[in-house]
Amino acid sequence: MPALHVLRVFVNEEGEWGNPLGVFLDGGQVAEPDRQSVAAELAFSETVFVDDPATGRISIYTPQIELPFAGHPTVGAAWLLAREGTPLEALRPPAGKVDVRYVDDMAYVAARPEWAPPFEYRRLDSPAEARGLLVASHAVNTYVWAWIDEPAGTIRARSFVPQAGIAEDEATGSAAMALCARLGRPITVHQGHGSVLLCEPLAEGRVAVGGKVVLDEVRPDG
Repeated sequence: MPALHVLRVFVNEEGEWGNPLGVFLDGGQVAEPDRQSVAAELAFSETVFVDDPATGRISIYTPQIELPFAGHPTVGAAWLLAREGTPLEALRPPAGKVDVRYVDDMAYVAARPEWAPPFEYRRLDSPAEARGLLVASHAVNTYVWAWIDEPAGTIRARSFVPQAGIAEDEATGSAAMALCARLGRPITVHQGHGSVLLCEPLAEGRVAVGGKVVLDEVRPDG
């Protein structure tokens, strides 16, 4: 098994929270039939296998399924590749080309919001109502949100993804992108316990999502 980098994606200004992510930079060393079981054993919400760092070809797995696209894995992989000295202009998950840009210490990706997994989007009356929801009450993928400050574009959100084997996702870039497209304006999303996602609509129906990333550990080959 190649070395595994463990990141947290969409951390706050203090480097706290964020969504854990496993990235195999030498993902081609893991046979495709074995990847689902590896992702299930790691039990991160997503695990990325980088098949070709030169072209940005990657695959993304939850503990139960392979995803054609996801936000926090592409942001995390883009950030890590830049940290390792190979920044890219685009990643290529199965869904298609994902543009990449770097701003200061943050990574952003731009993609089609319709690539997000299907979610039921529910607007709530207050951030307190979002905080009070129970994980077990959701049988389908559900993204709940409420305005913290509508003029400023700040949102409180939580994401429940049972159809991908994720009871609650700490930070869901693809769902935030889809919400940004629905609202048609830049938004700052405070999701989960304390993660922060920055989203903005772009030309031709695409949406960018980005944020801060930290590297927690590197597990050596074995």
